[in-house]
Amino acid sequence: MKISVIITLKKDVLDPQGKVIHQTLDGLGFDNINEVRQGKYFEIDTKETDNDKAKAKVEEMCKKLLANLVIEDYKLL
Repeated sequence: MKISVIITLKKDVLDPQGKVIHQTLDGLGFDNINEVRQGKYFEIDTKETDNDKAKAKVEEMCKKLLANLVIEDYKLL
């Protein structure tokens, strides 16, 4: 079963990469953008067949390794 995870910086955490991307897009003529926030995307293919158990395992992975819970949020898809 495949579980997708999106990890982003929390809203109150400064995102310097997002700022650079925003400035670069502005320089390319995309000047109607308010803000860019960048993040990480994981696609995890588990051997688990039960959806709830698979999501619980991936959530545990996020809490233990994939996300820094002090400055990042995560969302399972």
